[in-house]
Amino acid sequence: MRSFRPGPVTRLLFPEAVFRVNTPEKLLYLTFDDGPDPVSTPGLLDELDELGVQGVFFCSGHAAERFPELVERTRRRGHIIGNHGYEHLCGWKTQVKAYLDNVEKAVPYTSGSLFRPPYGKMTPSQYRGLKSKFRIIMWDIMAWDFDPRFSPERSLNVLTSRMRPGSVIVLHDIPSPGCRSFLRRFVETAKVEGFNFAGDI
Repeated sequence: MRSFRPGPVTRLLFPEAVFRVNTPEKLLYLTFDDGPDPVSTPGLLDELDELGVQGVFFCSGHAAERFPELVERTRRRGHIIGNHGYEHLCGWKTQVKAYLDNVEKAVPYTSGSLFRPPYGKMTPSQYRGLKSKFRIIMWDIMAWDFDPRFSPERSLNVLTSRMRPGSVIVLHDIPSPGCRSFLRRFVETAKVEGFNFAGDI
């Protein structure tokens, strides 16, 4: 069964992680995982420019090392780069030292201060090993845009029906299915409902 918000146990296990920003303003926070990608990233950056929206790109260290010009282009456009690990490791299946080393290996290519765990899965020991150095960003809404069985219309409905002040939204910087098929409609709908988008978490 798909989950669109992290459950209460996850929030209890990682009390200092950011799931939702505490703000009375109608602000939303767009984040994009798994890039940079030479097919999807340039178009996504262009669309965000057209929409006047900035976000946080949690980049794979391996991809960022391969495509440093895309990382730099993302920064130049005013977006923030975060660390998504060098390889996309599941914390539940990885020993603590190997997991921490994987995150550290990505630092030169991504960020040494902002981290999102792949799959949102890490153990309490891994969390404790990271939280003193990194601000750990989880999410408030998962749109499932990476799943080809999940249509753009369903992803759009998940976002528009669940957005609330301070929502951290996770999307994916991948060629297909990706989020570009509904991103513009979502941003325009959110703005009509009085929301703005903040670029810095």
